[in-house]
Amino acid sequence: MKIVKIMNLYPSYVDYFYRKNPGLREKTYAEQKAALDSDSFGQADSMLTPLGYEVMEIRLNVEPLQRAWVRENYIHLNTVGLAAIALEQIKRFKPDIVLFAGQDKELLRNIRSGAPSVRLVIGFSGSAVPRTDIFREMDLVLSCAPEAVQHLRESGIRAVQLQHGFDPRINARLSNGPKTIDFSFVGQLGRDNQTHLNRDSILEKIASFTPIKIYSSSSELGWVDDIKAILKAGIYHSVQTMKAVGVPESSLARMPLFCKAIQWHSRPLLPYSHKLKKFMRPAVFGLDMFQLLRDSRVCLNIHIASSPRFASNQRLFETTGVGTCLVTDWKENIGELFEPDSEIVTYKSVEECAEKVTWLLNHPEELERIAKAGQARTLKDYTISSRGEKLHEIIQSCLR
Repeated sequence: MKIVKIMNLYPSYVDYFYRKNPGLREKTYAEQKAALDSDSFGQADSMLTPLGYEVMEIRLNVEPLQRAWVRENYIHLNTVGLAAIALEQIKRFKPDIVLFAGQDKELLRNIRSGAPSVRLVIGFSGSAVPRTDIFREMDLVLSCAPEAVQHLRESGIRAVQLQHGFDPRINARLSNGPKTIDFSFVGQLGRDNQTHLNRDSILEKIASFTPIKIYSSSSELGWVDDIKAILKAGIYHSVQTMKAVGVPESSLARMPLFCKAIQWHSRPLLPYSHKLKKFMRPAVFGLDMFQLLRDSRVCLNIHIASSPRFASNQRLFETTGVGTCLVTDWKENIGELFEPDSEIVTYKSVEECAEKVTWLLNHPEELERIAKAGQARTLKDYTISSRGEKLHEIIQSCLR
C-alpha cells in the first residue's frame, strides 16, 4: 500500500539547514533528501515502511529539494509553484493514502480530484487546533493532545489521538561526551502568541531562582521588534479610546491604521520579557537540537496554553529518548506516561521546579538514575515503531 506524507517544515529550520550545509542546494534530490532525513527534523518514513507500506514524503516548502525533483523529472514544471510540483509528484506516485500535515485547502481539493488512487486522507493537528475548516475535507484527523481530539469531535470532525514517538536511530548520530550544560530549555517563546505566553512568565520566574540557558528563535528579535510592539500598543489604546467615546467600529474599520486593531482582544506586548535576554541563546534545530538536549544534565519542558490538562508534547520523548533528565510541568495523565520522580521529574509551581532542579544538580547520581530510567521507558514504549503500529491499526480501521 502506498502512502504520501505532505508536510511543511518550519521556515526558520529550512534556512538554518541550508546555511549549515552550503552547496547542498545544487545537489540531487536524493542527496538533499538523505541529508534532511539524517538531520532528524520530524519523523522519517521508517515509522511505516517496516510494516510494508511504500512511503513518499513531500516537504512542501523546501524549495531547493522540490526544484531538484523538477530538474530530474519534469523540467517543464520549473516555473510553477510548489503546490503544483507536489500535485505532480502525487499523481506520479499514485498513493492509496494521503497524510496531509498542512492547511492548503486548494491543494487538498486538487489531490482529491486529480489523484483517483487516493482512498483515504488523514490530517494532523497539534494541541492548538488551527482556525480552519480544512479538517472537514479529511476522513480523519490525528492529534497528540486529548484536548484537541475532544475539540475536533465536538466540532463534528472524526479525530483520534496518536502520541508522539522517538526515533532511536538519532542516538547513533549524536556525539558522546560529558554533559556541558546544567539546565536548558529549547522551544518557542512569544508574547504575541497566546499559546506561548505562559512559557514567558514561567521562564522569567524560574530564571530568577536558577540559571537556565534558553535556546529560542526569539533570541534573534531586536529593538526594531520592540518598537513595532510599542507602536501596536499605541494603536490598540487609540482604538479603545475611540470606542469608549462612541466611534462605531464600522468607521474604524475604514481607517487603514485601525482596521486590524479593532479585532485585537488585548494590548500587544513586547516580543518577550527583557529579563530573559541574558539567558537567551540562538535557536537550534534538527540533529543540533538533539545534541543540545543530550548535552544537558537537566532539560525543562513547559506545555503550551492549549494543553492545560494533559501531557502530550514531543519534548517529553525527545529529552528522555536521548538520555537526559526531564523536568516537566505536572499534568493529570503524566503518571500514565512516565513514573514521576523515578523516570522523570514533575513540578506544579515555579518554586517547586527551581527546588527540584537545584536538588538534582546537587545529586548527580540520582539525576543520572532518573535520566537512564526515563530513556529506558521511552525506548521501550514510545518509539516511532510503536507509533507506526498504532497508525497502521487506525488506517486499517478507517479502510474497513
